[in-house]
Amino acid sequence: MRLADFMGPFLAFIARVITGAQGHWKGCPPSNEQRIYIANHQSHFDLVLIWAALPTELRPRTRAIAARDYWTKSKFKQWLTTDVFNTVYVSRTKSSPDEDPLEPLVEALKAGDSLLIFPEGTRSTKGEPLPFKSGIYHLAEQFPEVQIIPTWIDNVQRVMPKGEVVPVPILCTVTFGSPTQIQPGEEKRAFLERTREEMMALKPGGWKP
Repeated sequence: MRLADFMGPFLAFIARVITGAQGHWKGCPPSNEQRIYIANHQSHFDLVLIWAALPTELRPRTRAIAARDYWTKSKFKQWLTTDVFNTVYVSRTKSSPDEDPLEPLVEALKAGDSLLIFPEGTRSTKGEPLPFKSGIYHLAEQFPEVQIIPTWIDNVQRVMPKGEVVPVPILCTVTFGSPTQIQPGEEKRAFLERTREEMMALKPGGWKP
């Protein structure tokens, strides 16, 4: 067995020990069909938590999106994201005017993979998700047949806040909502606001004023 084959289940086990890593499929059952999971982003631990909450058979073909400039800074980070999690690298800055930052994601979807995307584009420190970037809209346009699954990660910001490297044991949940897709004629702003609201509606206990 390769070290990478061992590391994935090991990290999932550690995540379950630290957080419980409970996955709640409220809007849909787990399925091998191709999907795009859109989740809130509060910590580097988000990916590991969702990985642990997914059934084992769904992990190999559910590929998270990772920022190339950050996750290739060291050999260990690159090994972790490439060999263990099989992530799709994206560039946060264009190297040329003609570069399409969505191209790696499009290629992964064409290959039949499912994707895990954090549509805010960066981690939020305020609890409420930031406005969605437009990438998910363009993917929904190009792949209207692929289900989009709103996903809410709860409590993870307390496990590993931004700037921390040691996780704190706190119970966390991952809630998977009802599948959604782009509607005929739906404009970008309406789509981004709607899917963000569908994701936020999954927060346990709702939002308190």
